[in-house]
Amino acid sequence: MSGMKQKNFSERLSAARDAKQAMAAKFRQRPGSDDPAVAERRAARAAVSAARDVRLAEREAQRRAENAQRATDEARLAAEREALAAEQAEQEKRAAAEKAANEVKLEAERKAARDARYAARKARK
Repeated sequence: MSGMKQKNFSERLSAARDAKQAMAAKFRQRPGSDDPAVAERRAARAAVSAARDVRLAEREAQRRAENAQRATDEARLAAEREALAAEQAEQEKRAAAEKAANEVKLEAERKAARDARYAARKARK
């Protein structure tokens, strides 16, 4: 490792000072806040931000409109289901009433047939 050069303390101090000066010079080269390029970039960022806010507001409005539409659709479907259920209940009620009427009629026919058989048996004796 004889190829390595040993630096003494003053050389290291001067290298550190040079590095700090280079960093400070680089920082000073940055444009100030009153520079037209900086103002232009700031305005462009503000325009992008405003456009983003507009898009977010549009999406929120669209989402609310879809939710309102979905709610009205659900309410309409619920009303249709309720009407259908009421109609089916009415049909079942009518069917039960018809069945009861048929049972009464059938029972009356059976009784009449039984009475006719009884009367025929009595007439034979």
